[in-house]
Amino acid sequence: MTSTTGHTITVGPEAVHVRAVHGGQVLAESRRPLVLRETGCPDRYYLPPEDVRTELLTPSDTRTHCPFKGDASYWSLPDAADLVWAYPEPKEQVAAIKDHFCFYATEAVSV
Repeated sequence: MTSTTGHTITVGPEAVHVRAVHGGQVLAESRRPLVLRETGCPDRYYLPPEDVRTELLTPSDTRTHCPFKGDASYWSLPDAADLVWAYPEPKEQVAAIKDHFCFYATEAVSV
């Protein structure tokens, strides 16, 4: 857990089955996601690369910076720009999410 002036982030395993679907196509499915909980943000599931259909994704030129997590890289689909992101070199406090993929839209079902 990291906390800076009221801003808290926790990362840990979550016992849920997570699927990322776009246009009826399953892009990822995992029973071993990490959940990142951050003050003021929705919970986000970070999925191991082995559980993501990376062959369907195209790297994007988009990069963003978060002062708490580090620099993110993005991937797109032909009809959905920057749909997926990951932190190749996250800050130490959230090191567990390194190279895990996060999708804007996921559905989670308790296992």
